[in-house]
Amino acid sequence: MNGSTPDGTGDRPAPSRPSGTGRPAPGKATGVGRPAAEPPRFVDTTSIPAGARVGDDRAARVALTLLAEPGNRTVWTMVRSDGAPAALDRLLSGDIPDPALRAAVLARAAAGDPRRLAEAALRRAERLGARVVVPADPDWPQRVEELGALELDTGGRINHDVRPPLCLWVRGAWPLDEAFHRSVAIVGARAATGYGTHVTTDLAYGLAEHGWTVVSGGAFGIDSAAHRAALTAGGLTVAVLACGVDRPYPAGNAALFERIADTGLLVSEWPPGSDPLRHRFLIRNRVIAAATAGAIVVEAAARSGAVQTMGRVLSLRRKAMVVPGPVTSALSVGCHKLLRADPATRLVTDLPQVLEEIGAIGEYYADPPRGAQHARDTLDEESALVLEAVPRRGAAGPDQLAATAGLSVRTVLRRLSLLEVAGLVVRRDDGIALPPRSGSSVRR
Repeated sequence: MNGSTPDGTGDRPAPSRPSGTGRPAPGKATGVGRPAAEPPRFVDTTSIPAGARVGDDRAARVALTLLAEPGNRTVWTMVRSDGAPAALDRLLSGDIPDPALRAAVLARAAAGDPRRLAEAALRRAERLGARVVVPADPDWPQRVEELGALELDTGGRINHDVRPPLCLWVRGAWPLDEAFHRSVAIVGARAATGYGTHVTTDLAYGLAEHGWTVVSGGAFGIDSAAHRAALTAGGLTVAVLACGVDRPYPAGNAALFERIADTGLLVSEWPPGSDPLRHRFLIRNRVIAAATAGAIVVEAAARSGAVQTMGRVLSLRRKAMVVPGPVTSALSVGCHKLLRADPATRLVTDLPQVLEEIGAIGEYYADPPRGAQHARDTLDEESALVLEAVPRRGAAGPDQLAATAGLSVRTVLRRLSLLEVAGLVVRRDDGIALPPRSGSSVRR
């Protein structure tokens, strides 16, 4: 990507969904990402003070993101109380109750006028074919608003500042809320093993085939496997990034990001050109957790971003699913720790189990795992005793079988007729025997 995208990204018709997904293909993207062919929906302006324009709110939210990292509790509270333009004025005037935030705002404001920088970011996004979505837009993903009530019992600013995004930058033609409506996150280790990649590919491909959006973070390993499998299935995938939507990070996934932008969505809380700083990945994870119906972790070390993401998933009471791994693998430690620590986590091993967890009641049903079925599985108790009494080699008469089985001769004769019809025994001149080539499967 490197700061540019193919011409027409913002106004290309999005590809059609595979048949049977239940999601119509969008038309051309407009300024807020809705298909032009669709009738306009009601725009909720309750978060915008009277007298303020939607455009003012949008630009102010962008400027606020330049002054403070997304999720900041103080900034979000100020915006909710007074509106984004008024909150921006307060920050720039120094009316900031949080000393740490005040220092951060002073430092960032010294780099340039945030209002002009916001305007420049909006122009740059327009050239890229990207757009910025705010809560007043029809395609704002409402699930993320639940972050407004999220409280974590762990320390640190990352766990304190978990409030909803002020705005989201988007590349791709799909309406944002529609993409997230039926979505599942798949997260895990960057240094994934062959086992993790195999399981992720199966799950993501199957979810995409069933019309579910696959959401991940665009990293190497499990993330990349999930995105690629969804693309291969002809499904929709969303990459939630910790940098600008024009930054290919990791650079080795640049071609993958272009494919996602063509048929799915690239989403970020940071404006174009923003660097992928380490702490931003942890900030980003709360959006993945909140915007989706549930999340699956496939391979995670004891300390990993995937485990942190699942902590937010559990706190938000989303569906938390964990794929177990070998007990000898360091990449299974985080997965097994999650399973042991919280009873709300569900162990999943295949697609039917995942669908059963995330689907509506009765929408999917996963058959319980069963071993290979044998003819003797349907036998009644007496028939099973008679069959067990038949010698592995040679033959035995009814009297001998009755003595071994502890049944009457009459009962044995009656059961032998049923066993013979079922092909489980044969009559020979010297008595009753097991059929050829069936002894091992019948006996065990």
